Amino acid sequence: MKLSYDPRQNIAYIRLQAKTKGVATVRVSDAINVDLAADGTVYGIELLNANEQLRQGDGDRFVLENEVTGEHAEVKLPLS
Repeated sequence: MKLSYDPRQNIAYIRLQAKTKGVATVRVSDAINVDLAADGTVYGIELLNANEQLRQGDGDRFVLENEVTGEHAEVKLPLS
C-alpha cells in the first residue's frame, strides 16, 4: 500500500495493489474516486480536496493503526 500526496493539486492517492493495466475509475462523490482493477478489486482511492479529508479528526497527522496489536505509526502531513 502506498499513500501519495500532491500539495500543489491537493490530491492524495491510496494505492492498494501493485501497478496494473486496465484500471477503471468510479466517481463516488465530488471528493472521492475509486479505481478498480480489471478483476474488480479496488486498485486505489483518489481523494480530491485531500487536506480537508486527511486532516479531519487527527489535525496535521496521518495515523496508521493496527487495531489488533495497538501498534501505530504517525506521519506529519505537509502543508499545502
